[in-house]
Amino acid sequence: MRVKTSITLPADLLERVDRIDSNRSAFLERAALVYLARLEQSHRDRRDIAIINRHARRLNREALETLEYQMLP
Repeated sequence: MRVKTSITLPADLLERVDRIDSNRSAFLERAALVYLARLEQSHRDRRDIAIINRHARRLNREALETLEYQMLP
């Protein structure tokens, strides 16, 4: 379901939008979806990095042990 809304944007921004797409609503919808996807991915990346960092010492130790095992004759 679509909901009609009103937003205020700088004139120069609207001119740039109009040069790209004559359908402002469609353009702004696509732009918002792309931006939200980037924000969500960034949030997931930060969460994943925090998890990795919490376990980094153990993970590094396990990786070194594996490498040492593989180097045995």
